[in-house]
Amino acid sequence: MAIATPPADIHADLDRVWPSRWQAWLTIGLLFLASIVSVIDRQILSVVTDPVRAELAISDVQISLLQGIAFGLFYATMGVWLGLVADRTNRRNLIIFGIMLWSVATLGGGIAANFGQFFVSRMLVGLGEASLSPAAISLIADLFAPGKRGRPIGVFLMGQAVANGIALSFAGVILKSAAAGHFASLPLIGLMSPWRMLFILSGIGGALVGLAFFFTREPARGTAVRSGGLGAQARHSVAYLTANWRQFAGLYLGFAIYFLGAYGAGTWQVVFVSRHYGMSPAQVSLLFGPIAIVFGLAGPLVGGWLVDKVVGRSGVGGLLRMLAFAPLLAIPSALAVFAPNPQVAIFLAATQSGCSAIVGSATLAYLQSAVPPELRGFSVSLTGLVNTLLGLALGPMLVAMTTQNILKDDSQVGWAIFWVAVPAFFLSAALYGSAHRARSAREARLISEALHV
Repeated sequence: MAIATPPADIHADLDRVWPSRWQAWLTIGLLFLASIVSVIDRQILSVVTDPVRAELAISDVQISLLQGIAFGLFYATMGVWLGLVADRTNRRNLIIFGIMLWSVATLGGGIAANFGQFFVSRMLVGLGEASLSPAAISLIADLFAPGKRGRPIGVFLMGQAVANGIALSFAGVILKSAAAGHFASLPLIGLMSPWRMLFILSGIGGALVGLAFFFTREPARGTAVRSGGLGAQARHSVAYLTANWRQFAGLYLGFAIYFLGAYGAGTWQVVFVSRHYGMSPAQVSLLFGPIAIVFGLAGPLVGGWLVDKVVGRSGVGGLLRMLAFAPLLAIPSALAVFAPNPQVAIFLAATQSGCSAIVGSATLAYLQSAVPPELRGFSVSLTGLVNTLLGLALGPMLVAMTTQNILKDDSQVGWAIFWVAVPAFFLSAALYGSAHRARSAREARLISEALHV
């Protein structure tokens, strides 16, 4: 059957003329900034959970809905469609649209008067951010040759990794300055709550990054856009993945379950340290931010280097062997509840950003070589779908429900993180291992069929 072709990485783009190094790395630099502002706009709610909860009179479970389902609803459902769009249209313009949308929505969160308005704001943030990863990873595949994509993917993911630390440091500075009255003389926002200032300033920063993309160009695609509409594109994409479902099911589920643990822990880490050690969110953020930035810088650099090294030595299939143990590196980040003091707790929790970058770099690099070029945006959008439905939507809520309904003590959120995240990391490694075994079995079968022709 034509769909069940050998892995796409066998057909390398050896004869292509690639964009100039300057053009390629300018685009990567802006994608790096875009990934930073996307995560800041996504994560700042976790820094100001208690002030938002108090002012809007909402519960921990409602906060988890804002952090998970509200954001994830559009991020997941519209993300697949935007992945198909990224495979057929100008990806630079799609990124600009997405950044401007989520930035305006973040501003809307800063003026939300109740839970419903905040929920709509978070949904629109999710819709805008759903466009970034499919378009960005597809761009990288047309800016760099196979075997050279690990580092640029790592740099893109580095933005997401360091963004947690930057968000914490940025939030800490804004909250501390607002509490000291340094913004009181500013028009419009001067009399707002500190957390509202944080959302508004984040939205403005994101919009400036979106405008900067007008200085980049759309690179030529490695293959012609398929004829027919989005429906035909969707049928072709689904048919390919279905024909190879054993390999891709393990990959996507392994990715989603890893981030169930990572999002579940990461969303509540600042709250855990704040409640457990009696510190304010600003105090925790100022300590947490710089440490998270260090791990966020190291993780993508190490991950990108490992990806290119593994591909050069063992081919793309070697990335699945790497992924069969990489999720286990995040286990220490879920052990912060055992820490003797807040400094050690913050250090352990911060290691997660580096581990997540390694898992993400290897997964996305594998997809860009394991699927045909016309499926690149769609294949990445599916990571967003399963990651959101299983990871982002369930992870924060499972921690909140464990705290509220099982442990029945808000101060025990650290134990809830432990019981959700550690099993998730073990299960993720097992699922990636199943994807590796499925790929190996398929390659052996193809070789056997070729020898008997």
